[in-house]
Amino acid sequence: QVQLVESGGGLVQAGGSLRLSCAASGRTFNTFTMVWFRQAPGKERESVATINWSGPTRAYADSVKGRFTISRDNAKNTVFLQMNSLKPEDTAVYYCAASTTYLRTTPTIGMMDYWGKGTLVTVSS
Repeated sequence: QVQLVESGGGLVQAGGSLRLSCAASGRTFNTFTMVWFRQAPGKERESVATINWSGPTRAYADSVKGRFTISRDNAKNTVFLQMNSLKPEDTAVYYCAASTTYLRTTPTIGMMDYWGKGTLVTVSS
């Protein structure tokens, strides 16, 4: 059983930066594909960043590419999402999620096996 807990959300000015953390429990954390999703009010939940254990391979949604960076520290059982040049449209609840399989395609909700409760990021103009 895996528990994911996000932290680091808050209010930030447009153009600013924020770093989210996802603390994970579980012996097999380092074998998981980790994904950050976000869900804006009235919108569908979408994946924004993915990191696999092989390589590692990283992938980003076009909307955040060049601004967000996903990383992981397996020794600390933690995944990070560094968010720079934030825009108001980045405002959303951000969720950490994990898949027990190696993902070769853009992550979808149905591919994920574990979820955190989310942390709210609000970007003001």
